Amino acid sequence: MQLKIMPKKKQKHLSAGGVPLILFLCQMISALDVPLDLVQPPTITHQSPKDYIIDPRENIVIQCEAKGKPPPSFSWTRNGTHFDIDKDPLVTMKPGSGTLVINIMSEGKAETYEGVYQCTARNERGAAVSNNIVVRPSRSPLWTKERLEPIILRNGQSLVLPCRPPIGLPPAIIFWMDNSFQRLPQSERVSQGLNGDLYFSNVLPEDTREDYICYARFNHTQTIQQKQPISLKVISVDELNDTIAANLSDTEFYGAKSSKERPPTFLTPEGNESHKEELRGNVLSLECIAEGLPTPIIYWIKEDGTLPANRTFYRNFKKTLQITHVSEADSGNYQCIAKNALGAVHHTISVTVKAAPYWIVAPQNLVLSPGENGTLICRANGNPKPRISWLTNGVPIEIALDDPSRKIDGDTIIFSNVQESSSAVYQCNASNKYGYLLANAFVNVLAEPPRILTPANTLYQVIANRPALLDCAFFGSPMPAIEWFKGTKGSALHEDIYVLHDNGTLEIPVAQKDSTGTYTCVARNKLGMAKNEVHLEIKDPTRIIKQPEYAVVQRGSKVSFECRVKHDHTLIPTIMWLKDNGELPNDERFSTDKDHLVVSDVKDDDGGTYTCTANTTLDSASASALLRVVDVPNPPFDLELTNQLDKSVQLTWTPGDDNNSPITKFIIEYEDAMHDAGLWHHQAEVSGTQTTAQLKLSPYVNYSFRVMAENSIGRSMPSEASEQYLTKAAEPDQNPTAVEGLGTEPDNLVITWKPLNGFQSNGPGLQYKVSWRQKDGDDEWTSVVVANVSKYIVSGTPTFVPYLIKVQALNDVGFAPEPAAVMGHSGEDLPMVAPGNVHVNVVNSTLAEVHWDPVPPKSVRGHLQGYRIYYWKTQSSSKRNRRHIEKKILTFQGTKTHGMLPGLQPYSHYALNVRVVNGKGEGPASTDRGFHTPEGVPSAPSSLKIVNPTLDSLTLEWDPPSHPNGILTEYILKYQPINSTHELGPLVDLKIPANKTRWTLKNLNFSTRYKFYFYAQTSVGSGSQITEEAITTVDEGKKAMASRQVDIATQGWFIGLMCAVALLILILLIVCFIRRNKGGKYPVKEKEDAHADPEIQPMKEDDGTFGEYSDAEDHKPLKKGSRTPSDRTVKKEDSDDSLVDYGEGVNGQFNEDGSFIGQYSGKKEKEPAEGNESSEAPSPVNAMNSLV
Repeated sequence: MQLKIMPKKKQKHLSAGGVPLILFLCQMISALDVPLDLVQPPTITHQSPKDYIIDPRENIVIQCEAKGKPPPSFSWTRNGTHFDIDKDPLVTMKPGSGTLVINIMSEGKAETYEGVYQCTARNERGAAVSNNIVVRPSRSPLWTKERLEPIILRNGQSLVLPCRPPIGLPPAIIFWMDNSFQRLPQSERVSQGLNGDLYFSNVLPEDTREDYICYARFNHTQTIQQKQPISLKVISVDELNDTIAANLSDTEFYGAKSSKERPPTFLTPEGNESHKEELRGNVLSLECIAEGLPTPIIYWIKEDGTLPANRTFYRNFKKTLQITHVSEADSGNYQCIAKNALGAVHHTISVTVKAAPYWIVAPQNLVLSPGENGTLICRANGNPKPRISWLTNGVPIEIALDDPSRKIDGDTIIFSNVQESSSAVYQCNASNKYGYLLANAFVNVLAEPPRILTPANTLYQVIANRPALLDCAFFGSPMPAIEWFKGTKGSALHEDIYVLHDNGTLEIPVAQKDSTGTYTCVARNKLGMAKNEVHLEIKDPTRIIKQPEYAVVQRGSKVSFECRVKHDHTLIPTIMWLKDNGELPNDERFSTDKDHLVVSDVKDDDGGTYTCTANTTLDSASASALLRVVDVPNPPFDLELTNQLDKSVQLTWTPGDDNNSPITKFIIEYEDAMHDAGLWHHQAEVSGTQTTAQLKLSPYVNYSFRVMAENSIGRSMPSEASEQYLTKAAEPDQNPTAVEGLGTEPDNLVITWKPLNGFQSNGPGLQYKVSWRQKDGDDEWTSVVVANVSKYIVSGTPTFVPYLIKVQALNDVGFAPEPAAVMGHSGEDLPMVAPGNVHVNVVNSTLAEVHWDPVPPKSVRGHLQGYRIYYWKTQSSSKRNRRHIEKKILTFQGTKTHGMLPGLQPYSHYALNVRVVNGKGEGPASTDRGFHTPEGVPSAPSSLKIVNPTLDSLTLEWDPPSHPNGILTEYILKYQPINSTHELGPLVDLKIPANKTRWTLKNLNFSTRYKFYFYAQTSVGSGSQITEEAITTVDEGKKAMASRQVDIATQGWFIGLMCAVALLILILLIVCFIRRNKGGKYPVKEKEDAHADPEIQPMKEDDGTFGEYSDAEDHKPLKKGSRTPSDRTVKKEDSDDSLVDYGEGVNGQFNEDGSFIGQYSGKKEKEPAEGNESSEAPSPVNAMNSLV
C-alpha cells in the first residue's frame, strides 16, 4: 500500500523537544527555500510597517532587509521618485542592508522627511520591492486656550462635559481626573463616551466640584495634555431665590429642563437612526448614552439575528457594545434600548462591514528546472472587490520585457518550458479604496541534485500515543521524490500508520513504544540521490496520579494539597504550583516539597484555584483544586430602632461579611439594664436573608439589643449594643408558675410558687395575692396579699385534705389576669393499717411471689406511694448455719398487691412482712410470714489440693462447697492423663461419698501428668467444677534410692548421657578459664562442700553465667523452672515438659538443644509435708559431680 500524500496544511503537534512546531505551511515553504549557497533572486525578509509613525525626538530608521545570491543591492524611492541618499548628509544606509538611518537628532526636522518610501532589492536574477512605507512624525498638540464658565444645574438635570481633545498622531487616549490626579468615579449615571466627553444622565448634589479635568495621553511621545478645569455646582430648586435667578443669564444657567422624573432620551447618538461603517477584522464599537430620571438602563439587540456569543462584549456599564473580529456577516441593524420606570426609547444603528484586501491565495516562490512548467497564483478578496495587477522586477508587467515562457491569465501567470533566463521576481498588487496588499514571489530556474537540509542523526523524543513528526527538509531541482525507511535493512514505509507530507516530513499519527528506532530519509531526482538518518525515542507520558482536592478550610487553619506525579524514568519533571494561574505569593506561609503544597495560617486572600503543573522537556500535566476560605461571619453593625411602640419595636442592622459561608440566621439578644444589667437573653431568631425584625416587648424594661450572625462554621461575635429603649409600666400579664400546695406537718398547708422575675413584673411594687379553700367544702376563698416572696404557710388544717389554691400577681398598676386554681393537700400522717392476707408462693429455689390485700384508702392518710416488703433468712434447712441475716427491702410502687422476691438462697428458711408507704413514711407491719426454698445445685468445692505424689498414686484434699444449697449426696471426680504433646487420654469417672474431704488414687502410671475435674452433687443436680493437674513421681526410701541409682548407672543410655554432660561442663570450664586470663570477671565462686552431695545451681537466666555452688543440707524450695511447687499443688501454667516425662526421679527441664535449665538436686531426705511422708530419687547429676 502506498503512503498517503497529505495536502499542505498547518500542524499543531509538539516537537520532540517540547517546542511548538513551525506551522506546517511554513515547513512547506522552507522546503522550497533555495539554500543561500545557490543562485537565487532577492527576497525581502524585513521591512518597516506600511503606516510608520515615528518619534520626532529620535533618529528615523526605515528598515529594509533582503537575501539573495549574489547579495542584492538596494535603492529607495520617496514620494514616487528616486531618493538619492548620497546627496543628503543626514541619510545613511546600513552596510549589507537596505535600512535607512536619518540622523535628525543632530540637526534637521522630522517633518522634512515625511513621505512615502519604497525599497528595491536587486541582483542579476531579479528585483524585489517593499510595501509603500508612509512615514509620519507623531504629534501631541496642546489644548487651545479657552475660558470655561462655571456650570450651575438643578438637581436631576442631564449634563455633557465636553472634552474635544486636540487632534494628535496617533489619536490620544482620554480620561477624566481631578486636581489630585485621581480618576473620577463613573457609574450607570456618569460615564465617559467614546469621543471623550463626560455624560451625566442626571446630576446629584455630590457631583458638585470645581476640578473636572479632561486629560489626553499621547503614548507615542509619552506626554499628557490637560484641559482647563470645569466647575460644576448642583443645587435644588429651593436654593434658587429670586435674587440669584435674576442675576443668572441664559447661558450661565445650563439648560432649562425640569428636575422632575422623566422618561429616557438619548444624549448620543442623536435621532432615531444612525449609520456605522467598520472594516473586516477590526473591533466594532457601538455606543448609546441616555439621560433620564431615574437613571436609564441600556439594552442591546440585533434586529435580524443574534449577537455572536464569543465575540460580544459590553463596556461602560453596557452603554458600549463591542464585537471583535467583525466580518461581513456582522452587518445589519443593531438596536439600543434605554429604559427606566417612566418609559423607554430606542435607537437603530445600521452597520456595514467593508473589507480591505485580504489573501485567499498569496503567490509563493517557484523553483523550476529547465524545461519544467509552473504557475504563480495571486488571489485576494475584499469589499469592494480588489483589483489585481502584476509587476516583474518592480516594473508593471505590461511594459516589462516580453518572456515567451510566461502567459498572464487574470490572477494567474502560467510558465511553460522555462529556461534560466526566465528567472525573475514577480509582484502581485491587490488594492481597493481601503488598502492594498503587495507580495513578492520569484521564479528561479535551477538544475540541482537533491540535498537534505535536516542535520544528520537528529534525535527526536516523543511522548507515547502522540504524533511523531520526523523532519526531512530537502532541496533539489527538479523536485526530488522522498522515501522513508525504518532500520538498516528495512523496505520503504508503505503502511497505513505513516503519513508522508509534501515537505518531506514523516508523520506517525500515534507513536507507540515499538516506533522507537532509526529512520532513513532518501531524496531522488534525475540528477542524483541524497539520504539522511534520524532517530526516534518514545517516552512514557507524565501523569498526575494523585490530584489536589477541593478544600474548604477555616481562616487561621492549615491546608495541604497533594500532587503525585508519575513520569518516564529518563525525564526529570519540574513541579510548579500556581495560584489563580499566577505565581504563589511570596510568603513564608506557603511551603512546598516534592508532593505537597502546604498553606499555614490561611487568610481570606488565600482562597482561589491552586494548580499543580509537572513539566518535562517533552510534555506537561496539570491538575487544579479550589480552596475556599471560610470563617464565622463578621458581626453585624449599624443597629437602629424604629417604630417604637409600647409593646413592640423594629430593629434593623447591616450584615457583616459572611466570609464565604452564607449566613443562615441572625440571633437577637436583649439586655434589661433595669433588672439584669450585664446579662443578655435570647429575644428572637430570623433567617439569614433578613436585616430587620419586629420585636415584641414587655412593659417596664430598659431594653438594649445586639445581633449575632451564624453560618455553617459558627456564630459571629455580638454586634455593638443598640441604643436603650425604656417601655412603660403595665399590670402583670402573667401569674407565678409552679404553684403547689403540700403540707409539711399533719396540720398545715404550705403554698409555694415560682415568683416572677423583674422582667416579668411589668412595673414597680410587685406582690402576690394568695387564695385557698377546701376542695370538697362550701367555704369561701381565704386570701392574703404577700410581698415578693415564694411561699406562704396556712396553719390549723385537717390532715390530708384537698385544697384549691390560687396565686395572682399584682403591682402598682394593677392585677394580673385571674389565675387558674390548682389542687394541693394539707400535711400527711403515717398510715394506720397494715396490709392483710399476706401469703407466699415459692416459685423455685431462688424466687418467691408475695400477695397481700390493699389497705383502705382513708387509712393511708396521705399520698399512697406503694407497699414495702421486708424479708430475711432465718436459718438454713440443714441447721448448719443459724447466723442471723440482715433484712432486705423491696418496694413496689402504686397500688400493686403482689411482687416477686428474686435472688433467694436455695434450701433456706425466710420470713417477711409487708407495710404500706405514704409521703410521711411507713405504716405498721403485717404479721411475719415464713417460707422455705427448695434445694438447688451446690457451688464448686472451696479448694482442691493434690498432695503426696508417688510412683503410682496421688492424694486429693478438698474443702466442701461454701454454698451447698441442699444436702450433698456425693462428689464426682473425673480425671485423665496428659501426654508430652499435651494430648488428653481417656476420662475416668469416680464417685466419692459426701462425707469425705480426702481421697487417694492408686494404680496410676508413673511419671505421668493427670488432669482432675471435681464437683459436688445434691439431689437436684451437679454443681460447678474445680480443676487441677498433678504428676506421679517416685518416693521409695533411701535404700531403694541407692539401689535404683546403681541400676541406672549400668544403663547404656545413662552412661552416654553422663559423658555428654561431662564433656559440656569441661568445655564450659575451659571457656571460663580463657576469659578469666583475659581479665574478665565472673560471678562463679567455687566452694568445697563438707558433705559428699553438693547441689549444683543452674545457670542464671539474665546473663548465662554459672551460679554459685551451695550446701544442700537444708530443705530448699524448688527454683524457677521446677515442676512441682513446695506445697505439692500442681498449677496448670507450670511447664509440663520435664525430665519426669523422660526418666525416673529427675526434676528439671531441657532446652530445645538438650541442655539442662532446671534445678538439679540430690537430697538425702525430705522433711514431712502436711503430715505425709515423701521422698525423692537422687539426681543423676550426683554421678556427674565425681567426673568433674
